[in-house]
Parts: sequence; structure tokens; C-alpha cells
Amino acid sequence: MFRWANNDGKKKDPELFQTVSDGLKRLYRTKLFPLEDTYRFHDFHSPALEDADFDNKPMVLLVGQYSTGKTTFIRHLMEQDFPGMRIGPEPTTDSFIAVMHGDQESLIPGNALVVDPKKPFRKLNAFGNAFLNRFVCAQMPNPVLDSISIIDTPGILSGEKQRISRGYDFAAVLEWFAERVDRIILLFDAHKLDISDEFSEVIRALKNHEDKMRVVLNKADQIGTQQLMRVYGALMWSLGKIVNTPEVIRVYIGSFWAQPLLVADNRKLFEAEEQDLFRDIQGLPRNAALRKLNDLIKRARLAKVHAYIISALKKEMPNVFGKENKKKELIANLGEIYARIEKEQQISPGDFPKLSKMQEVLAGQDFTKFQGLKPKLVEAVEDMLANDIAKLMTLVRQEEAAMPSQVVQGGAFDGTMNGPFGHGYGEGAGEGIDELEWIVAKDKPTYDEIFYTLSPVNGKVSGAMAKKEMVKSKLPNNVLGKIWKLADVDKDGFLDDEEFALANHLIKVKLEGHELPADLPDHLVPPSKRGQ
Repeated sequence: MFRWANNDGKKKDPELFQTVSDGLKRLYRTKLFPLEDTYRFHDFHSPALEDADFDNKPMVLLVGQYSTGKTTFIRHLMEQDFPGMRIGPEPTTDSFIAVMHGDQESLIPGNALVVDPKKPFRKLNAFGNAFLNRFVCAQMPNPVLDSISIIDTPGILSGEKQRISRGYDFAAVLEWFAERVDRIILLFDAHKLDISDEFSEVIRALKNHEDKMRVVLNKADQIGTQQLMRVYGALMWSLGKIVNTPEVIRVYIGSFWAQPLLVADNRKLFEAEEQDLFRDIQGLPRNAALRKLNDLIKRARLAKVHAYIISALKKEMPNVFGKENKKKELIANLGEIYARIEKEQQISPGDFPKLSKMQEVLAGQDFTKFQGLKPKLVEAVEDMLANDIAKLMTLVRQEEAAMPSQVVQGGAFDGTMNGPFGHGYGEGAGEGIDELEWIVAKDKPTYDEIFYTLSPVNGKVSGAMAKKEMVKSKLPNNVLGKIWKLADVDKDGFLDDEEFALANHLIKVKLEGHELPADLPDHLVPPSKRGQ
């Protein structure tokens, strides 16, 4: 039990706990697990959490139909082959492959993996040998894997036959991973956009994890701009039918492999999208503790609702006769029990488990072994949600402040960070960064003509005079104010001919759709002001 969770009136110090994961483990063991265990939460929803679930690195789950480029995407991120990797136009990846960091390259089979207490996969044992024979862990030394682990999945196929022949519940396995990963990336091929029945089922199984989901429209370089617009619209329409949420899932468009672009018309778009996706993935280590905290809160809310449901069913059961008939009646009327609990306990409808799934699992349960409501167990979870979690948030912020530079590095992440191939290098305010001449000089004669029409005094124009010209750009005042601050290099409240030319250059940069720099780059400083 946390010392700062005791009601002894003393000041509670979160520094008593070394890490957030240590705090989460103790909270789970002492407050949440007893409630889960009492009301058989693990039989209905999700296996019990273990220490490895709290200690593991952030994980990225890749899901998609066959030949959408999932394995190639991993290869692109790491810039290195991994053990067990197979790439081809046909369905090549027939296994779940957890790509993780290791001192040397190795391939660990599923049955050995689920008995390793240091890996967060022990509870996958419940899916049986049919799954474990299709599950491996590829370990290798790679700087990307120092910060994250990546889960490659079998390509999703079409038709009932393929789904049955897997021998295990594919959607249930993906749902298990979805609960534990930090990011779910759904990959689509711009050339074959059809969403199969199994893929639809998988996306619906991930319904409670929309906050983790991102969509990648891959191989977009193989079609022209007009076709790409149509494909993007069709994808959004298809997703809208399956993912029933008012929010739009973020879609990244690009070609995620290290080959020349076939149609280079949208190169800048692909570069910008890749950078956005990379930034999203790079931020996972920094936000990992917060994600685990968020997942524990979601789990605790579900466990509390589950306890109310099970205890309500127990209360309705007869002591001696008619138990089986009453069980069938209760399952059929489960929706009414939901409504009653929602009203009595003031619980949001979104916290309740899916009705049809709950009815299906209840059909195989012995209601006589259910427990009645134990208020102390529920109160412990409520106290955890109301007090302990809030205090643990303080420790999360402290850890984030102590490790501000904790981002994914290496592989493709390093290729676009620095140098001339960094995103936006030599564009906008960065134009002319490598040139010996001042980049503004080529348009300065034009700007000088305007400058001398403003009647400069002692070679300078006042702010009022400069404003008359600058507002013709129709940019908002806050933007023009920033341009003025950047252009008035000597901070004297006036603009000379070079500073006026610089102001017009920055206006041009903004009008072309680029962002203004926070500080004036060295290459944009007027020649007469350098070295001052």
C-alpha cells in the first residue's frame, strides 16, 4: 500500500516511489486486482496484469490486409532486416512477430515466450497452441528498438474459410494486444482499398482503443494526385461506416519504404506526412507512463461496472429451485439490469461492456458461484480513481520533466532530422541557408522601389509608414507584428532599406504557406547588421 494513500493526516510524498510503473504495480495489486479476482473479471474481459505489463517499453501494433506493407514498414523504420522477416506480394507473414531489442539476433518461439516473466506475453497462453505456434519474438540490437517494440501481424484475408482455418480467435488476440500497446497503426494499400469482412471485424474489436489508432494509406506514390484524392475520400467513407465515432481518425498518406517514388508529384506531401507520423511514434516513450496510467483508469472503471453487474445477477438468483431458468431470463434481460445499474450508481453508459459479448460469456458461467456486492472492494477502487491516481499524475510529470529528450532514435528517424534532407530544409525561412549571398538581395531592387516611395528620413521609414505597406499583404496583425519584430534587427523602431526588404521577404514566406521562425536565422540577418 502506498504510504501517501494512508489517511493519517500527514503530508503524502510521491517521491517515496521510485517510478510511475512501481506505483501503478502497487495500486493494481492492492486495490484493483482484489475486485477483479472476486468478480471473475479475468474470465469476462482481460487477463490479470503482471509486472512486465507495467515495465515493458512502448509497443506499436501494425494491422492490415495482406501486402499492405506492414513488414516493409518495420524494415523502413529500423533500416535493418529482422529475424523471421518475409516480404512479398502474397500473404507472407503468417505469424505474430514481436520485434524487440536484444543483445544478439535470435528468434524465440511462442511457447517459450509465454513462460518468460520478463516479457509481457505470459497471458497469451490462454489462446492455446494453435496461436502459440504462430507467435514468435524476433530479438536484435537496433537503436530504434532501444525505445519501442513493434508487433507485426499476419495479413488479414477475405472469406470465411481463411478465418476458420486460423485455429484461434484472431480478433480476440488483436484485442488483447490493443489493450497493451501504445499505438495501433492500420495500414491500407492505395491500390486495393477494399476492407474485407475479417478486417471490419478486427477494426470493430479495436473499438475501445480509437485514441491509440492511426491510419496509414501506404503505397500512395503508385497513383497520381487525382486518383489519390479519390482513394483518400473512399478510405474515409469506408472507415466512417466501420468506426462509429464523431472524431475522424488521423490518416497519414505516403510510401513507407526506401525505394524511389514511382509518381513524385506529391513528394512534399509524403515528406510532411512521414514527419508527422515519425513525430507521433517518437513521442511514445515520453508518453508511455501516461498511457499506462490511462489504461489502468479505463480498466478500473470497467472492473467497477463489472462488479455491479455480477453482484446484481447474484442478488436475483434463487437459493434452491429454478436456477437454470432464472439464469436464462437474467441473460435475456441484461439490458434492463444495465439500465438499472446506470441509474442507481450514476454510471455513464459508455463504461458498460458490450451487451452481446457479455451475454455470450455469461451463458457459460455458473451464477451460483458469483459474489454479492462487497462495498469495501468497490470503495478501494473508487478511492484509487479519486485520490491515488491524481497523486500519481504528479510523479508522471516529474518523470517527464526529468527526461524531456526521451524520443525514439536511430533508423529512419535519424535520416530526416538534420542536414539538407531534413523536412523543409532550404524552404520558407530556410531558403538560402547554404548560399554565400544574402537570399533577400535578389528581390531587394523591387523592395527598394517601394521603400523610397515611403519618404524615408535619414535612410529609414517609421513604423506607421511601414505598416501602410505591410497591411497590403492582408495578413492578420499578429502575424505582421511578428514579422516587424524579426525585421527590426537593431530594435530602433525604424526600418532601413535592408530591414524593409527583410520584412517583405518574410511576408512572402508566410504568404507561400510556410511558418515564420521564432528567431531570425543567421542567414537572413542583413549584411550590415552581422557581427553587431
